[in-house]
Amino acid sequence: MRVLYDTPTATEFVGLRVAAGLSPRKIEHAEIGLANSIFTATIRSDENELIAMGRIIGDGGCNFQVVDIAVRPDHQGKGLGKKIMEHITTYIETAIFEDSYVSLIADGEAHKLYAQYRFEPVGPSGRGMYYERQKQ
Repeated sequence: MRVLYDTPTATEFVGLRVAAGLSPRKIEHAEIGLANSIFTATIRSDENELIAMGRIIGDGGCNFQVVDIAVRPDHQGKGLGKKIMEHITTYIETAIFEDSYVSLIADGEAHKLYAQYRFEPVGPSGRGMYYERQKQ
């Protein structure tokens, strides 16, 4: 296995998200989103299979968000999420302005992983929220 700073194909990305239990994405939307990533770290097998990934998105100056931290179920519990977060954190510390705001949404118990990398809850003064469009 090796860590790369490559962008997975939309098909790889969508497949990993579903395998890891994240919400599904459409291929055509994934193509647009991946192309607009600021930073992406992947872990690939010796056969080049996408095993884990994480990326940073944002405006490139003031605001950044860590997203799509995902590990294939058959590789979970091996420290690969931590390895991805190490590379994400290194990028944050070396390439993002000191006064930039870096956030993420921690689903379920994932907050325990992110807390190891100095991410803190925004509450009680703030609360993460999202907007869900009405389906037609």
